[in-house]
Amino acid sequence: MLCYLFTFIGGIIFLAIEKRSRLVLFHSLQSVMTFGGLMIAHVLTGFVPLIGPLVASLLSMLTLILWIVLVVQAAQGRWFKLPWIGDIAERQLRNL
Repeated sequence: MLCYLFTFIGGIIFLAIEKRSRLVLFHSLQSVMTFGGLMIAHVLTGFVPLIGPLVASLLSMLTLILWIVLVVQAAQGRWFKLPWIGDIAERQLRNL
């Protein structure tokens, strides 16, 4: 749960310190990929004139909802996979 609680930074920290739990490593990878991608999307919307602020607002709401869902799922100990990012995180987990 802590990997998601501190979003991108929490994921990086748990990737660095956790070596045994596959569940924690999976959630850490998924957190880094999800919130890292959302941070990049937020930055890119800043360069879009007129509709950029609207898209940034929608991204903020999506980020908040996604953050709440991921924290709750991880706190319950579930292996909750997001559609594309979860598959990528699972493949990366096999390589660790």
